Amino acid sequence: MAQSVKAEKLGAREALRDVGSSSFLLRDAGGDEGGTLGPDVITRKSADGVDYFPIIHPERKRSEFQFAKAWDHFHKFRKDKEQTDEIIAVLDALPWRGMAQAASGFLSTPRGREIFQTEPYLPDFLDDHETLRKTPKGSFAHAYCDFMEREGLTAAGMVYASDEARKEDVRRFDDGVDWYNDRLRDFHDILHIVTGYGRDLLGEQCIFAYMYHQRPSPGHLLTAWLGTLMMKSHVKTNAPIIGALLEARRNGKNCPRIVEQPIQELFAFPLEEVRARFNTPEPEVYHRVLDVYRVEGIDPHAFMSKEAA
Repeated sequence: MAQSVKAEKLGAREALRDVGSSSFLLRDAGGDEGGTLGPDVITRKSADGVDYFPIIHPERKRSEFQFAKAWDHFHKFRKDKEQTDEIIAVLDALPWRGMAQAASGFLSTPRGREIFQTEPYLPDFLDDHETLRKTPKGSFAHAYCDFMEREGLTAAGMVYASDEARKEDVRRFDDGVDWYNDRLRDFHDILHIVTGYGRDLLGEQCIFAYMYHQRPSPGHLLTAWLGTLMMKSHVKTNAPIIGALLEARRNGKNCPRIVEQPIQELFAFPLEEVRARFNTPEPEVYHRVLDVYRVEGIDPHAFMSKEAA
């Protein structure tokens, strides 16, 4: 948990001792120096002074795969693709087991610590469309606001769905790993803007395939492949559905981890410049699929919805 102290009145050593955090915040320096703030601790200024966080909480355990649970949640999701909490539960059941190490590696760098300090909570920033729209026309911020308003989405809504999916099974530690994981959650809708994929079922499966290289969990590949194969089995089409998924995998390999980028800073840049920074071209095969759908009279949003179940 974060420890809030009056940093302007207390030195780091005294403050940490006062809140009894030496078990994981202080390291023995030897001699008469007492304890020193260890490299596995990150700090952030707050209204009360400075908050201290462990990068990896000592009680955090490595995630385990739960295949039966993942299949159960996927079965519920395929009946209604709007059940966001079900797909989040699938991803949690088949997690990225190396996430803690990735978070630790990033937060151990000066760049990681700077972003941790300046971007503590993205949903408030992402949902402040009035401020975002003060950026120049054609900016990434305007594209994001247009997409979210058109689709009736909010960053807070994703937080709620995530909390609903995890309220019984996932313990929060308020450490650097939780912060890193929250950012992975928060940039899901940002990926739609970066990649050009829509919220139709194939677009969402392509996002999962693309995201595997951002968050390499078996859950993303399972969802992408099963969802796409089930969709293909529901309708006869000449559209290159599998090709679109493979294209998403290829494009995703070239994109740096967005979770480790200064998101707030990037929102002011032109949309095409942001896409160039992320090495993400237009998804040509995906758009070809949508063109074939239109010719064949297929609604790309109908598959596996409540109406189609």
